[in-house]
Amino acid sequence: MSSVVLLPYAPSSVAVARQRLSTDLQDCGVFSTAIDDAVLVVSELMSNALRHAHPLPSGMVKVTWMRSDDHIEVAVSDGGAATEPRAGRPTLSSLGGRGLGIVEYVAESWGVRHDGDTTTVWAILPAPHGSMNGQIRVLKEAG
Repeated sequence: MSSVVLLPYAPSSVAVARQRLSTDLQDCGVFSTAIDDAVLVVSELMSNALRHAHPLPSGMVKVTWMRSDDHIEVAVSDGGAATEPRAGRPTLSSLGGRGLGIVEYVAESWGVRHDGDTTTVWAILPAPHGSMNGQIRVLKEAG
């Protein structure tokens, strides 16, 4: 299962991406906790693209997801920014700067790809589905 969605470079697109991803994963039988994690990651990646980067030349942002076996890769592509996306280490009183730190914690891995003027931030998450015979993944320790 995979999807590619081009969305307007606008805050309202975050909700659209969340809904489309959630519906696709539900249709595949992915556990609800894994869906929640994937939706959270897409929200963070979309919000960062809208806050820190430029739109693609089309004026859009591209959101993709691909599920294979028990994992899902989500990615957001934009027109790039003056700085490289990286997980911040904000102070307790900071109002922002936690998005990629959250992605880093929830995802098994994440990174950044560049292709010309396009920057893509991706994350790979566990996406177990109903055929795992009731096995539940244990959260990894923070660290």
